[in-house]
Amino acid sequence: MKTLLLTALDFSPLVNTMLPLNPLNPSQSLPSKLNSAVLLIAMAWVGLGTPEALAQIGSPAPGQLQQFAPQNTPSVLPPESEYTLGPGDRLRVDVFQVQELSGEYQVLVDGTIGFPLIGTVRVIGLTIPELNQLLASQYAKYIRRPLVTAILTSPRPLNITLSGEVNSPGVYALAIEGGQKFPTLTQVIQQAGGLTPVSDISRVQLRRQKGNYQETYSINLWELLREGNSRQNVTLRDGDIVVIPSKTATDPREVRQLADANFGIRFEQEINVAVIGEIFRPGSYKISPGIRASSISEVGGSGGGGGSSLNVENTQPVRLTQAIQEAGGIKSQADIRNVEVRRENRDGNFELIVVNLWELLDEGNLDKDVILQNGDVITVPQAKELSPNEFEAIATANFSPRSITVNVVGEVRGGGALQLQPNSTLNQAILAAGSFDPIRADKASVDLIRLNPDGTVTRLNIAPDFSLNISSDRNPTLRNNDVVLVNTSGLTQATDTLRELFSPIGALLGGGGLSLINLINN
Repeated sequence: MKTLLLTALDFSPLVNTMLPLNPLNPSQSLPSKLNSAVLLIAMAWVGLGTPEALAQIGSPAPGQLQQFAPQNTPSVLPPESEYTLGPGDRLRVDVFQVQELSGEYQVLVDGTIGFPLIGTVRVIGLTIPELNQLLASQYAKYIRRPLVTAILTSPRPLNITLSGEVNSPGVYALAIEGGQKFPTLTQVIQQAGGLTPVSDISRVQLRRQKGNYQETYSINLWELLREGNSRQNVTLRDGDIVVIPSKTATDPREVRQLADANFGIRFEQEINVAVIGEIFRPGSYKISPGIRASSISEVGGSGGGGGSSLNVENTQPVRLTQAIQEAGGIKSQADIRNVEVRRENRDGNFELIVVNLWELLDEGNLDKDVILQNGDVITVPQAKELSPNEFEAIATANFSPRSITVNVVGEVRGGGALQLQPNSTLNQAILAAGSFDPIRADKASVDLIRLNPDGTVTRLNIAPDFSLNISSDRNPTLRNNDVVLVNTSGLTQATDTLRELFSPIGALLGGGGLSLINLINN
């Protein structure tokens, strides 16, 4: 009986007339949720559901998770409000046909102006029309139908506070002169030295004081850059606070776009970075942005067909490979697939960026050459192993040393420590040392001695062949600090041994041409 009674009741018409739509999800009305609640109450009343069974209604099945589509938070822009008066503003107030009451006035520090006849009036926070109406009502006590006109002759400087991911956060006083418009958000960012590489311009906050409370607006400057939405470039007012938050993860493509924007990342100042790990000169380095000069031809001018050339200097950002170059380049066992850039943001949080520089060499992916910012710490780890092809490619990269040091010793004409080009081969090192000694060298036996990163030493006996190009067996590529030992031939060793044995006898015979060795050699 209870079941039939509840089935016959329909609560939806009554509830639909009483409740509005769900503001969180307009497609779903609140009555639909209430009908479900009424159904649950009815089931519990008739005893059709236990608490455990009721708890399962509306929940996802085991192994299934509810999917929530990511929501793009829309920007909330401030309204284009009229100018409000504040301390420092200069005004021209004219009372029609009453010259004695007309004149120029300045808003005092306490936000008031002293007017003749009516005394001190508080004007701070008023717009020009509101001031006209207030003065007219005050002068109406003494003048019949007064006509008052106030004009802002000299606006006060605007104090704008910038914090977050800008190069020079702080308070900026911006003067407005000669009918100049109010500064826009991008102009103030430019004034603060531009953005940092980790700035999140999709969530810029603008805090504006409205009487006794503060309103917060959200601005998405990516809509300005990518869609040309100029409404995002709002005009600022005195006392505004702009906060540019940090990104949790840096996107190299966005950084490159911000570098091209006129209010974006600026590179006028040198930065201080630390480079450690598998590089030749670890330590702290001050690196200045690169300057690239370009020539722009200007067509036209008097005389017809003439033109002029204008030299323009563009500053280029400091990139990862530039810092590694400054630190002497990578060592032969550097793992360029897992280079780490540790970065501290303005909010005090740290970000770890793992860079695969091999993609820069193999694919030409410029996004891997990360733009650096002041305070970055770069770590180049050690590779467990490198293939010969990878080693040859890395050795000629611009972030590798410009030269390597190879010691060629033994039976060569001009041995010693030689500076060679990266990827130089064994044959090239021997030729750079003046080639084999024609009498004493063993041309069929050369030892290559290499110090490994783990401290062990590898010694390879190689039979060189000058007719070969690069060969891993007989003409390998050399690494920094390799030692090439050119051995002494067997005949020369035997001669040297005899010379040592018979040198005392030769001394008894008088030495020189009477020595036994000279007799043997002759």
